Amino acid sequence: MTLFYLGLPLALVPAAIVLARPPESAVIAAMDEITFASPKEKGKAELVEGKVGKAVRFAFEKDARGTFFTSPIHGTPAWDQAAGFSFWVKGNGIDQFAGLELIHDNDYAVRYDLCFPVKGTAWTKVTVAWGDLIPVLPGPKAKPLGPGGNPPSKVSGVWIGKWWYWGDYPAGTFTIDEIRLEQKIDRDPNDTEPVGPPLGRVREKLKAGKPITVVTMGDSLTDTRHWANRKVVWPALFADAVKTKYKSAVTVHNPAIGGTQLRQNLVLIPRWLDKMPEPDLVTVFFGANDWEAGMRGEEFTAACEAAVDRIRRATKGKADVLLLTTNPTAEKWETMAELGAACRAAAKSRGTGLADTEKAFHNAGKDDRNKLYVDDRVHLSPAGHAVVAETVLKAIEDSGK
Repeated sequence: MTLFYLGLPLALVPAAIVLARPPESAVIAAMDEITFASPKEKGKAELVEGKVGKAVRFAFEKDARGTFFTSPIHGTPAWDQAAGFSFWVKGNGIDQFAGLELIHDNDYAVRYDLCFPVKGTAWTKVTVAWGDLIPVLPGPKAKPLGPGGNPPSKVSGVWIGKWWYWGDYPAGTFTIDEIRLEQKIDRDPNDTEPVGPPLGRVREKLKAGKPITVVTMGDSLTDTRHWANRKVVWPALFADAVKTKYKSAVTVHNPAIGGTQLRQNLVLIPRWLDKMPEPDLVTVFFGANDWEAGMRGEEFTAACEAAVDRIRRATKGKADVLLLTTNPTAEKWETMAELGAACRAAAKSRGTGLADTEKAFHNAGKDDRNKLYVDDRVHLSPAGHAVVAETVLKAIEDSGK
């Protein structure tokens, strides 16, 4: 299992490997005492035996949503000279994922999140480059952490926990030891564009009648748990259309979570990667929640480009990537056009596939847009889901033409 540096694998080093102990100047937190304050409820920190000396065990109760262990850890000038940091983690035998968050410059609107695996009961080293951490809220200060972005020395807090957008909060216990700066972190090169048409590999598999695997990243327009999607949802319509037309079996892993934004879902890539490490196709369909949170064109272009880079690196270049343009609502028929333009710009700059759902909806709804939506005029009706599915399939078929 891996994590990401702009989509690249984060090193997970088995505890059996003997590592040279870094100098004490590299120590961020030795974890020999409890420096993380426990939340008022649903969480408890305690000192236990560690990999080296003592360590801190974090216990979360079920449904610990928005529950954090907070610390006064602050960055120093040495952080700006480091490539990132590492820590040791040990689980209690239950495979799951945990969350880490850094606060920048005492501004709680500039938060950087990381999802890391907790597997088995052996000590495992997690290595995190500054760029692995994702700014989860939009805004002019939400730059990448590290070179060319916000300086790590301005980090003003390190937290352990999960915000609301995770959507899954099982009970869990894990122990962390020795958080240290890392001076060098090797980068994986597998974020390059595929050779040939952007969706050529998927298209050729369909033409040959071979099975394909698909990950559908998205918000409530894709989430099967949303009330509007319980009977009909576009990924299922897409899979049915492929099976009918090409006789190809389609396995869909749908990690979409209603109400979420693109960057928040980038944090959660390790979860679906654990289920489907090398999908043939990853679709990315976001925008309305980003817009409501203040995301606008230029920043959304950068977010989409980062998404492509991370997906390619995470899947070792095996996945074709398809960006869907931000979908209009019946009331915001033209309002979010700059996000649609941002998706097109990112698809062009990163050489991905593009399913222009914005254009498709404008065509399909030019006489009656309301038929494409349920009563709230935001979420999709069966007719709206059909338009998305048809647009995705056409994007694959037309790739390279």
